[in-house]
Amino acid sequence: MSDPRPTIFVVDDDASVREAVSNLLESVGFDAQAFASTEGFRNAARPDAPSCLVLDIKLPGANGLDFQDALARAGISIPIVFITAHGDVPMASRAMKAGAIEFLMKPFQKDELLAAIRQALQRDRYQRQQDSEISRLRSRFEELTAREREVMDLVVGGLTNKEVAERLAISEVTTKMHRGQVMRKMMAPSLADLVRMSDKLKTGSRG
Repeated sequence: MSDPRPTIFVVDDDASVREAVSNLLESVGFDAQAFASTEGFRNAARPDAPSCLVLDIKLPGANGLDFQDALARAGISIPIVFITAHGDVPMASRAMKAGAIEFLMKPFQKDELLAAIRQALQRDRYQRQQDSEISRLRSRFEELTAREREVMDLVVGGLTNKEVAERLAISEVTTKMHRGQVMRKMMAPSLADLVRMSDKLKTGSRG
């Protein structure tokens, strides 16, 4: 199945810039949604498709860099391409350190913007794939009983069946049974796969 049509959000208080960028994006097959303020973007629905944000630095009553920070605090993950006529090195450094894809000075070349947007969409696709995999793993993990979760935690920690049995005060046969159930429910072909799944679950929980 092919990718859903990517959506590019454009936030700039200059109507001519919004129109020019939107027309460019539509001409190469993207869906463009343009807003004059960050508030407009915040109130817009995010489609279930790869997306990125083209964001001006200086906006009425707002600052693109502060908005980048606000999105991160709110747990809203979307790759950002900054555009500005008033940038400097400290601004660019702050934006890039906070995870921006690119920091383009107006007037910029069309190819520069499109290259940055394609890079942003590639990052967003990867993140969406990771989120989807973690969601599937969490669903499988939730099917485990409390004892199976204990066994899984010890097994991925490197303990043998005998050591797990001693730690949990159960027989080795029972341990093997629980371990088999864990492997089946988690759809793990091997112990190495189970360890990788466990690491992803822990990383996803921190994220």
